Amino acid sequence: MSRLPFRFIFAGLAGFILFQLFTLVTFAGWLGDVPRSPSGWFHVHLLVLGWATMIAMGAVYQLISVVLQGSIYSERLGYVHFWSFLVGLIGLLVGFYSGQTACIAGFATLTFIGILLFIWNLAVTLMRAKQWNPITACVACSLAYLLFTGVVGMTMGLNFTFSFAGVWHERLFGTHIWLGTIGWFGLLIVGMSFKLLPMFYLSHGYPERLQYAIFTIWNLGVLIGATSFLCESGVLWKACGFSFITAAALIYNIHIVQIYHKRHKKTPGAGVWWATLSAYWLTALGIVLCVLLVLTPQSVFQEKTIVLVGWAYLWGWVALTILGYLSKIAPFLWWTFKYGPLVGKQKVPSMADLINDRYVGIGMAAIAVCLLILMAGIGGDWLAVARIGGSAMALCSLAYILLIARVFRR
Repeated sequence: MSRLPFRFIFAGLAGFILFQLFTLVTFAGWLGDVPRSPSGWFHVHLLVLGWATMIAMGAVYQLISVVLQGSIYSERLGYVHFWSFLVGLIGLLVGFYSGQTACIAGFATLTFIGILLFIWNLAVTLMRAKQWNPITACVACSLAYLLFTGVVGMTMGLNFTFSFAGVWHERLFGTHIWLGTIGWFGLLIVGMSFKLLPMFYLSHGYPERLQYAIFTIWNLGVLIGATSFLCESGVLWKACGFSFITAAALIYNIHIVQIYHKRHKKTPGAGVWWATLSAYWLTALGIVLCVLLVLTPQSVFQEKTIVLVGWAYLWGWVALTILGYLSKIAPFLWWTFKYGPLVGKQKVPSMADLINDRYVGIGMAAIAVCLLILMAGIGGDWLAVARIGGSAMALCSLAYILLIARVFRR
């Protein structure tokens, strides 16, 4: 088994721990800063690139081999990608933290090179395999959105130094967020869930037709939304983008129920249960936003609403899904790597022995409750409540990720 995915997972765990430690040390003080500030950029990119994207890249390197029943195009290229992305990210974070525009521009370029290497490695792997289905199609499109996200992000980074974008900088900013969160993370999670959820539930014979509808509608939502931000279209186009994503999320939930009904395992574990619950949360969030866009469209684009939606989406769905899946992926990878060759030769622990599922459930529940407290504080302009909720969530998240990290010491 390749060691490459472990590099990304370990780096991602380190990024997650650093994010929580920064939050705890400042008593979540950065939550009171303006989102579009050096402090906000630093914390968001540490979480989104340093943790979520790093974990996603490692998981894709491993899972794409499972999906395609073959190896990736170049493992050596994967290591070059890892170091380019890691060094670029560290420099980028230093640039955000210190406010050095030249540092941001330079290391954003190196980070982007790492992204290009990742996309090339996976693109060649997919083209060689020629196994096109909703899973591989979702992965391919999510890689395209990651590419566009990187292009836009690098352009903004260079603009900090050379100031050539003018009024386009604001348009690029909205496009960057939409493509990265809804396109890259959203479609990747949905596509990988088509493979992972049946594995976790041991489901067989479930219908797959809805996967094609989810793939098509989600892509339409991404493209319409990105175009609306880039072209500075009116509220109607943005509402169409939100509506398509909400419709795709609703169908995605229906498909989850189909997988559940065809299960041969009573429960997949607490982490997967919470990941599934977060998908329902995603649909509820989309419906609320669609209603608000009809009743009070301008309120949706206020800074407070955008911050609340960002926390609800990134933590309420993306983070909870990744954290939930990690409770299964981490034991599987480590057991296969360390104990797989020893099966039949000596007594080995089971995967269930590597992590306590009861603690997983408690950790996920604690994070969800703290998130609600944080959002209540932000929504009610209660800074003290937001800081208490944010700090408590950081503490619970830190305890949970250390529970995951302990798997690799078993």
